[in-house]
Amino acid sequence: QVQLVESGGGLVEAGGSLRLSCAASGRIRSINRMGWYRQAPGKQRELVATITSGGSTNYADSVKGRFTISRDNTKNTVYLQMNSLRPEDTAIYYCKMFVLSGVGYGMDYWGKGTLVTVSS
Repeated sequence: QVQLVESGGGLVEAGGSLRLSCAASGRIRSINRMGWYRQAPGKQRELVATITSGGSTNYADSVKGRFTISRDNTKNTVYLQMNSLRPEDTAIYYCKMFVLSGVGYGMDYWGKGTLVTVSS
């Protein structure tokens, strides 16, 4: 079994910054794609950013130029640096990882989420 635990959420004023972390633990052989998603009240969960094992990144248009995703493979951890935060960034942020636990066996795991609130 694999567990993902997010941290770093909180309350910040518009224009401020936060750094989210998500660490994976358990039976892990390697981790392929890592990503961050968010769900605002009354809205569907949406992709924020992803990063492959090779370091290629992808961002939602709404966060390009403000958010940066990175990973530390030695720690099985993914980060999301969020700058110039806006009230519309308020949401629960979830990390997701595709974890390979054995030869030829892998699946997606989700964290439980961390709340980010941006005040105007």
